Amino acid sequence: MTEKIRLATIWLDGCSGCHMSFLDIDQRMLELAEKVEIVYSPLVDAKEFPENVDITLVEGALGTDEDIQKIKKIRENTRLLVAFGDCAVTANIPSMRNPFGADATLKKVYLEHESLNQQIPSEGVPALLPQALPLHQMVKVDLFVPGCPPSADTIFYTLSELIEGRVPDLTTLSRFGA
Repeated sequence: MTEKIRLATIWLDGCSGCHMSFLDIDQRMLELAEKVEIVYSPLVDAKEFPENVDITLVEGALGTDEDIQKIKKIRENTRLLVAFGDCAVTANIPSMRNPFGADATLKKVYLEHESLNQQIPSEGVPALLPQALPLHQMVKVDLFVPGCPPSADTIFYTLSELIEGRVPDLTTLSRFGA
């Protein structure tokens, strides 16, 4: 029996839509399970990012110093790093705050629009970076999978190709299916 591919997924500054689309693979997840072991993900209980990961799907932009620390550790321990969805590829929705800056965004959300407990959270919440960034501005990205979110068909195709050692040709796919 050949060793399974070590797969990780992570969710940074985004909405979790890419992970929801990943789950929409549905019964095809069983096909993947024959070839991959999910070693880290919001979908499993692992607390520390492991070493020697073959493929990591990274959802979300870099929005905090904590995100930057995570992505650097992930890059050091991952053979193929995949920017998974538009937030990871371009910073998409998280970057909508960039023209205003982190401080102005926090004031607008927590002081101007809150009526009961007006305060900007500081404990247990990582500080925002001045601007949200796409992954490739901090680390080397091996593959970009666009979509908001990418379709389940696109995700399944991408993973299937990577598992077989091929580079997926994403130019032949629609965002809405294969």
